[in-house]
Amino acid sequence: METGTVGPAGPAGARDEPVWTGLPRGLLRMRRLLLVVWLVPLAAGIGVLLGLVVGPAWAAFALLPLACVAWGWPVLGRNWRSWRYAERADDLLISRGVLWREETVVPYGRMQLVEVTSGPVERRFGLAGVQLHTAAAATDARIPGLLPEEAERLRDRLTELGEARSAGL
Repeated sequence: METGTVGPAGPAGARDEPVWTGLPRGLLRMRRLLLVVWLVPLAAGIGVLLGLVVGPAWAAFALLPLACVAWGWPVLGRNWRSWRYAERADDLLISRGVLWREETVVPYGRMQLVEVTSGPVERRFGLAGVQLHTAAAATDARIPGLLPEEAERLRDRLTELGEARSAGL
């Protein structure tokens, strides 16, 4: 999912807006599956336990986890759509957030370590994340749920650009 637009002309001429890249749909599928895998058995367990111990009327509390699934399903979709990143000439932009938008700018010259991580669930879905460590701990950034090939490409490119930019310091 890539989108890009050309911004308004500034004092020095036309200014290009960054080309944003969204996260793969596999991340959304993984998160939604985890939501269902955790909350549906919880609802069934609560319903059976309360139905047997306290009475059938109390088993209605099993609907609470199911309500969380119904609420969480679209929320996960909105959150997934909010994540995007853009590679610019001097820095990497990472944007995320639905209610509170957060945009992180990571200059290539400040990157100290770029690592690709993939836990067992992520590997099952064919996903990996990129973790960026910078000179300032507060500006560490991550991009979750990338395809492994894209994560490795991004790691190699960011490492190369980071070395080139920091060599000039």
